[in-house]
Amino acid sequence: MKKIGIVGAGFSGAVIARELALSGYQVDVFESRSHVAGNCHTERDQETNIMVHKYGPHIFHTSNEKIWKYINQFDEFMPFTNRVKAIYKNNVYSLPINLLTINNFFKKTFSPDEASRFITSLSIKNKSEPVTFEEQALKFIGSDLYEAFLKGYTIKQWGLHPSKLPASILKRLPVRFNYDDNYYSSTYQGMPKNGYTHIVQKILDHENINLILSTDFHRDQVKNYEHVFSSGAIDSWFEHSIGRLAYRTLDFKLERHKGDYQGNPVINYCDENVPWTRITEFKHFSPWESNDQTLIFKEFSRACEINDIPYYPIRLVDDKVLLNKYIQLAKAEKNVTFIGRLGTYRYLDMHITIAEAIDAAASYMNAKANGIPMNSFVINPEA
Repeated sequence: MKKIGIVGAGFSGAVIARELALSGYQVDVFESRSHVAGNCHTERDQETNIMVHKYGPHIFHTSNEKIWKYINQFDEFMPFTNRVKAIYKNNVYSLPINLLTINNFFKKTFSPDEASRFITSLSIKNKSEPVTFEEQALKFIGSDLYEAFLKGYTIKQWGLHPSKLPASILKRLPVRFNYDDNYYSSTYQGMPKNGYTHIVQKILDHENINLILSTDFHRDQVKNYEHVFSSGAIDSWFEHSIGRLAYRTLDFKLERHKGDYQGNPVINYCDENVPWTRITEFKHFSPWESNDQTLIFKEFSRACEINDIPYYPIRLVDDKVLLNKYIQLAKAEKNVTFIGRLGTYRYLDMHITIAEAIDAAASYMNAKANGIPMNSFVINPEA
């Protein structure tokens, strides 16, 4: 029996590797970086011993009990609630938009019912369903809250005016008519005590898994494996032969300070004239630890260039057209399945990534058991 090859040692690749290794498969995992966990990589800062999320903040949350139990096998998850703040015109507000945000912004003391009626009165509706991000936002919250909390931030984050972005980016905008400031509505939420890299290392810790760091996997190596799962960029797999898919990337400016810089893990900066989108102060992700020092990341978003790390797929009309062409090329590949955020050109939360990886491994073993070919995709990347 040939080995299984896996491209990428983030959550997608690691989970598939472990699931198959547990079933007796020999698995080679190739990772182009010098570390595992992909963009979820965490490490202790040498000067302060603070756990840093090297590629931006990650908070684990899910309402899927199966996935919560799965991830808790590999580390102790500490209680953590993500309470985001936003600064607009030198005032601090609570996100997501809730009763405190509404009352502070409009200088009111609305009750929940009064706030709901008030926001409904501000709603700007078109005759047809919203097509753009801007139309969707105006329908939800009206122009004042849109201008304050969404417009400038979105322009900085995506490099496009919200009128140029599809409404699908803003499928659901949580507006709460109570004082609940938990950023997520998920049933389970927490922060791993030892970081995400520790988790991925534990997932990959199996005698049937061979981890190969700082090594690119090349398409001509597929022949050496019974099957390959690729979590790398789908257009990169084909050497960008018909063009590059568009992504946004992030730059981080590290600053060190004494004491407490902002008193909160994440603060969004919504004014368009402030160049960064948010500031993350990592010590607040570990409230069970104490530290007299602190470090922050100022986060800047820009268009992803050739040598940059891709973060957010843009998925505008032209990108979807190009994606569909790559999907057809992918379906013509033999013994390769494309997985994860880059392999399917979709923005995915960690819990979704893990769930899809578990499904991918199960689908492969089912295909083998029934003597049928494994699909190129476990989900529909066109959705």
